[in-house]
Amino acid sequence: MKLQTKITLLFVVISTTGLVLLNASIFYFVSEFNFEDFFKRLEARVNLTAEININPDKESAAYKQVRTRYLEKLENEQEYIIKLDTSKSPSYTRVLNLPDDFYQSILEGKKTRYTQRNHFYAGRLFNIHGEKYIVIVTATDPYGFKELEQLKKVLLIVFVISIILTYIAGKIFSYYTVRPVRGIIKSVKNITANNLHLRLDEVNGKDELAELVFTFNNMLNRLETAFETQNNFVSNASHELRTPLTIISGETQLLLKGNKVTEEGKASVQTILNEAEKLGHILASLLGLAQTGFDGKKQNWSKIRVDELVMEVADSVKKIDSESVIDIDFSALPDDETLLYTEGNVNLLQLAISNIVLNACKYSSNRPVNVQVTAHDGRVIIIKVSDKGIGIPQQEQQHIFEPFFRASNTSDFQGHGIGLPLTLNIIRLHKGSIGIRSEERVGTEIQILLPVA
Repeated sequence: MKLQTKITLLFVVISTTGLVLLNASIFYFVSEFNFEDFFKRLEARVNLTAEININPDKESAAYKQVRTRYLEKLENEQEYIIKLDTSKSPSYTRVLNLPDDFYQSILEGKKTRYTQRNHFYAGRLFNIHGEKYIVIVTATDPYGFKELEQLKKVLLIVFVISIILTYIAGKIFSYYTVRPVRGIIKSVKNITANNLHLRLDEVNGKDELAELVFTFNNMLNRLETAFETQNNFVSNASHELRTPLTIISGETQLLLKGNKVTEEGKASVQTILNEAEKLGHILASLLGLAQTGFDGKKQNWSKIRVDELVMEVADSVKKIDSESVIDIDFSALPDDETLLYTEGNVNLLQLAISNIVLNACKYSSNRPVNVQVTAHDGRVIIIKVSDKGIGIPQQEQQHIFEPFFRASNTSDFQGHGIGLPLTLNIIRLHKGSIGIRSEERVGTEIQILLPVA
């Protein structure tokens, strides 16, 4: 999920939470105000009912006139007067099916309220001339509930509109928030191994973006220095290191051809020659490893047909190791030949695949090695190399692409631990990947995945 989308969703979630709390608060306080107002009207009628109906006097007529003229009749309004028998323990006769707590609260002298759906009840205890009376007034409030229903609809409509506006505002907010980051990403994409001298435009201010740009430019300075150092090494190492090795090899060959050394000395000279040649192979591999590791230039890039490349690899491996047995499986080739082409440097790819096939032949003691070429989804070419060799210990498989690493069970085989790291760099240079599956004393399967051109 992109950062802009995350910011938008976070903005919407926070705003939605705030709107829910705000609407709930509005609805709660409005409903409480309506109920409180209606209960006060009921309580006023409780007092008037007591004045008019319990021991009426000359003032009762005035109260009755006030009620008739100035107080409207509530919906389903009813009055109940219960006279208590004071000669016995406090008791009452239920005229309404209401909870005991309601009556108990009245008997304790409190103003009591009770709601049952849309029915409202207000009651009070009156002590007049030594007589106790419970007065209850009940009514319904359909208009108040209609107002709350209307309020609920209005709040819901406002909530939906607010969410839409919040989403739009969030998109705009996140766009302008992430715009500097998009600019940085665009600039970074333009920086490659060929133009490490480029730098990001400095950002004014002392915020996190300015710090990010400053840190990235410092990293580019260090990378440029490191790449230039490596480039200089690769440019000069071939001449500086190979010249002494050539001289050593030439001189030892002259010694072996002449009679300048004894028979016993010839064995030592032959050992020097063998080690010099071995050092030359190591040097060539190291130079290839360094070049593929830093050089992103597409030199001699062309379209390569992978099945033909595999056949060339098999021929070259047999020339190096005549006892190798390589079975090439083309049974799963796609019908469309265009799906067998990839882009790259043919020499580098041949070197990478040869390293894997040579390893398979060497570590399987020249038992048959299967090489299969397939395609997947019209986007990926798969080269699968399988052997029935010594395999790789499970705990060591994660290290096989590290330079100079050799598995613990390869002591009987010659090697330097450079071939696979070099292969990995070449495949990555071609935007591919390598997968491995191996079991000790069973065999190894390595898959090379290359993009279709």
